[in-house]
Amino acid sequence: MNPRSDRIDEILASEPVGSCAGHRVGSSREGRPILAFRRGAGRRRISLLGGCHADEPVGPRLLRHFVSYLTSLPHDDVLLRNYEWWLVPQINPDGEARNRTWYDEHDAVFDLVRYLAGVVREAPGDDIEFGFPREPSDDAVRPENRAVYDWWCGARGPFVLHVSLHGMGFAAGPWFLIDAAWRDRSDLLQQSCLAKVTDLGYVPHDVDRRGEKGFVRLGRGFCTRPQSAAMQRHFQTRGDSETAAKFRPNSMETVRALGGDPLTLVTEMPLFITPGVGERLGPPDPVAEEWKRTVDRWRAHVRGDGDPEVVRAEAREMGLRPMPVRDHMILQWTLITAGLEQIERGLASPSR
Repeated sequence: MNPRSDRIDEILASEPVGSCAGHRVGSSREGRPILAFRRGAGRRRISLLGGCHADEPVGPRLLRHFVSYLTSLPHDDVLLRNYEWWLVPQINPDGEARNRTWYDEHDAVFDLVRYLAGVVREAPGDDIEFGFPREPSDDAVRPENRAVYDWWCGARGPFVLHVSLHGMGFAAGPWFLIDAAWRDRSDLLQQSCLAKVTDLGYVPHDVDRRGEKGFVRLGRGFCTRPQSAAMQRHFQTRGDSETAAKFRPNSMETVRALGGDPLTLVTEMPLFITPGVGERLGPPDPVAEEWKRTVDRWRAHVRGDGDPEVVRAEAREMGLRPMPVRDHMILQWTLITAGLEQIERGLASPSR
């Protein structure tokens, strides 16, 4: 039995770590603490990061459970003996505070109307995921990015795995983003994640963006992760050099720059399932485009003081459904453990 993948029930049963626990590595723009946790004494160093986007609350929720779970384990447990965990459950506490109008930590699913009425997300330039220093002396970054970057730089060696836990508002199903350097070394990872997606009854999200922003399709449900240089090129080709200049390295590129050959991954779990998307591989995907128009109309209706029950009834009729938070966290944990298994199996070591 895999000593990691069978633990999700125990992890989710652990009381989430409190807001006063952890090592304060810095402060947010508004003075909230950036808390980091290091657990374990193993030689394999793992980084897990949550909250980079303000409107994606599930990653921080899983990591708060996981910190408590690790803290409860005996020192000789394999998770602590084999690994050194570097965890930042919430790098964006200001964004989290602004989004608390539409969810709390006990929600089993998220309410569509509350989400549409209250969701807030940072624009490029304030995007924490793409806000890490271009070089050690780059001090024009957000304090959240500087705090975590400096903490990572204190590691005694390179990381072997970094996972940034993200989500999407609307999609056909789960989507997993993989380091391009590992695209031909991720067979086990993809098999494990696809099996769990199928077991939970979901259809993987699918899109072929043909390299736009760094997204290269690897198969249904899998894509390479975004890259800052590709993001910059995307906006430059659109004649928007101002926006292009706002993109700094993301957390995945930053961890790779610290040395070694870490596998860097991103989870993308939808808050709401949009049936029919991806049946015709896009873009353009006419079903996805119709869903976008519908969601924009719902948002305008809700924010214009329209009757929320009209939106709820139409959403039910169209087959929109929220993805249970528990399933989000199960799939995030699946990607983390599948990444560890891929590394440990050494099925395709990097060429030298």
